[in-house]
Amino acid sequence: MDKFKKLPRFKAKKSSDTNGSVVDYQAKLAEQGLTREQVIATERKLAKFANTMDSLVRVPFTKQGMGADTVLSTIPLAGDVAGLILTSYAFILGRQLGVPADKMTPAVRLALIDMVVGIVPGIGTLLDIFIRPSRKTLGIVHEHLHQEYGITETMHMDRPFLHQSLEDKQQSRFGAFWRNPIVAWLYLHIPDMLGLIVIVFVGWGIWTAISWLVGLFGQSTGFG
Repeated sequence: MDKFKKLPRFKAKKSSDTNGSVVDYQAKLAEQGLTREQVIATERKLAKFANTMDSLVRVPFTKQGMGADTVLSTIPLAGDVAGLILTSYAFILGRQLGVPADKMTPAVRLALIDMVVGIVPGIGTLLDIFIRPSRKTLGIVHEHLHQEYGITETMHMDRPFLHQSLEDKQQSRFGAFWRNPIVAWLYLHIPDMLGLIVIVFVGWGIWTAISWLVGLFGQSTGFG
């Protein structure tokens, strides 16, 4: 996390490759008319959008899940076109951060595939869970920011909504409590823990129902 981990402040220059050349990250940011804070804020905005579109509801402790794009894909054609239009917002944010258009091509291609596949009823919606153009865009953008601007933090993009909320709490009168690494980790993983509890209860409920049906069948047929 940007703040509770007390990450080292950004340095103007850093070594880059084995040839001994030096990358002036600050100069590169200046060329784009950006500051490091603006870049992180925009990337977090992109992460919020990507999570909403592709992984709003996640499998606990993973990045796999479903979002608005999956829901839209259940509406024949219109929903898939709407998903493509909305996904273009991710491309716009990427361009604002200075990501070249050619780097964005794989994400654009994936978005088009997502639209075409989504037209197929049923199967399209299922495959849409695994075709995630907005998160693909986020990955491309983050790699570019790492290479060009030396920005390596990831927590603000992994859990952007909770991370923003945590930052606000860390600036409150109880900031010292929320900056505690254990407390911060637990807060950021609340959805995972709740999701795990739900899965356990659902599994228990299914097992109980099956056991009851087996018992009922046995009593009714005499095979119990």
